[in-house]
Amino acid sequence: MGDAQPADAASGVAAPVVGAYNADAITVLEGLEPVRERPGMFIGSTGPNGLHHLVYEVVDNAVDEAMAGHCSLIEVTLRADGSCCVADDGRGIPVETHSQYPNKSAAEVVLTVLHAGGKFGGSGYKVSGGLHGVGVSVVNALSCELEALIDRDGRRWRIQFHNGGELVGEVTDIGPSPVGRTGTTITFRPDDTVFEQVEFRAQTLTERLQMMAFLNAGLRIVFTDERRLATHHTVPTLHEFCYPGGIRDFVRHLNESSEALFDEVGYLSAAEEGDEVEIAFQWNNGFNTDGLHSFANGINTIEGGMHAEGFRSALTSAVNAYARDRKMLRPDDGNLQGDDIREGLTAVVSVRLHSPQFEGQTKAKLGNTAMRSLVQKAAYSGLSEWLEEHPSEAKLVIGKAVDARRARVAAQKARNTVRKSALRGAGLPGKLTDCSSGDPSESELYIVEGDSAGGSAKEARDPATMAILPIRGKILNVQRCRPERIFDNNEIGALISAIGAGVEGATGEGGFDIERVRYRKVILLCDADVDGSHIRTLLLTFFFHRMRALLGHGCVYIAQPPLYSTKVGTETVYLKDDRAKTAFLTGRPNHRNEFQRLKGLGEMDAQELWDTTMDPQQRTLLRVTLEEAATADLIFSILMGDDVDARRGFIQNNASDVRFLDV
Repeated sequence: MGDAQPADAASGVAAPVVGAYNADAITVLEGLEPVRERPGMFIGSTGPNGLHHLVYEVVDNAVDEAMAGHCSLIEVTLRADGSCCVADDGRGIPVETHSQYPNKSAAEVVLTVLHAGGKFGGSGYKVSGGLHGVGVSVVNALSCELEALIDRDGRRWRIQFHNGGELVGEVTDIGPSPVGRTGTTITFRPDDTVFEQVEFRAQTLTERLQMMAFLNAGLRIVFTDERRLATHHTVPTLHEFCYPGGIRDFVRHLNESSEALFDEVGYLSAAEEGDEVEIAFQWNNGFNTDGLHSFANGINTIEGGMHAEGFRSALTSAVNAYARDRKMLRPDDGNLQGDDIREGLTAVVSVRLHSPQFEGQTKAKLGNTAMRSLVQKAAYSGLSEWLEEHPSEAKLVIGKAVDARRARVAAQKARNTVRKSALRGAGLPGKLTDCSSGDPSESELYIVEGDSAGGSAKEARDPATMAILPIRGKILNVQRCRPERIFDNNEIGALISAIGAGVEGATGEGGFDIERVRYRKVILLCDADVDGSHIRTLLLTFFFHRMRALLGHGCVYIAQPPLYSTKVGTETVYLKDDRAKTAFLTGRPNHRNEFQRLKGLGEMDAQELWDTTMDPQQRTLLRVTLEEAATADLIFSILMGDDVDARRGFIQNNASDVRFLDV
């Protein structure tokens, strides 16, 4: 609400009262104004995630053309001027006048009107990932420049915008298309007044583009990064993704850092009334039970949904029926449970449907009940047939499941003890120094490396909202441990009890319940050195496999303790890392004081720890989110698995980009 205005003496109308709720209090945002006003509602954030989401929105439109059978090539190019270009060889956006907007071309409508597109019951697309139809218009709204080149019917058309969607030039025929060329080319430059930073991270984009190529068999996606050309005079970075085997190649890729039980990747598909499902699967020698990755119209449904439920149910039934029929289970044995059968399983379930019903704007969970039935029927039939036709592989799968059941039974007592005490909110670990607030929304749990740093953190904290849990050394690597070892571990037991919401993968009643989490901020406070990084990765691996919803709801953060300190006059300045040090020196070329390298949290006194790392008014926290579960699964498999060469390669390729951490 604005300030009160004086009364109009001529009219005698009283001035509006501050805080009055009347017709004048209603603000109407037109066109793309809502996007500029509240960008987070449309792309999630104005940080790195939101920035890269712009590229995904444009690419998703091209992928929709591919799913409709009209596109075989998508080219994504990062230009030296900071812009991004996405070109496809689809049909091209229509350019004729739109019937509902007689003064606008269809291309202008698509690029400037929210909820406009070929995905709302028309004949443009049978299936589409762009459920809300706001994609490319949102990109336009959040860009300082956008140009669309459209090739249709042998002619090339151009339309241009600037300043967040202001039309510069209407759709114009600029000449003939290159011979045989059809499709749309969108070039945009993100608005640096909207985003916290506008530098794209190549690795983030290539991971997403590779996944889209896996999900669309035969689709070729080419990524080019030209940004180093201007400064380093090197050839552009180029990646090309094309997988004729589709999701079979995807499963093979996810299992690269593990030892597969057998070479073949199982595959099945089915269709019913226009809806389609395809499933690929393979077991490895690992112990994790969360290797199922589900997609709906190309969207990674990280929280699963009806299609995932249908597959899990069919898998359990089919394997038990086969094992019973072949006398591979004793008559007095109970059935194998789902977790037993899914131990070491990597599977991709991809469905395409005409009217997807996603739960929430994030599209994290599919709600179509009919899809559960389709997947369950198709998977049961296909899995039963696969088991019959592959008796050697089936024997290995069931043998592994039986071993998993033995381990589960052995671990049941310890697991249930931990889970039940956590769900009751009782039995809090003795090493936990809790906060006085009972409100999870304002409560924070600092997981602190070492007793010494834990002591400083306890002294420094705000006791009303900050709880401290010191952990000793490195916790177990849950990527390589059976459950009985995980739940017998004192440090992990203390962590589960402190958070208070149980654990995923626990059998019986309960499991992990996000509503019972006692702290909505779980902050990892480790040294800024190699050992500290290893401990953080071990903790994140545990959360990913046993408390994934904690990551999915954005409750996990990484504290950023400084690596250096220096004096500016009488003031001590703390710098997070070498990048911050370089930036500091760039702004102060005459700085002569030495830089002190801080050795660890344990050497900071309470005041120093508060001022640099814990004070909400000054601290920097890095939020860990879960955008792509399949990519995260592969990363954890590489980092915490047995393949040393794969781990070394990943670290070398990504060491310079840790500031973009997005697990």
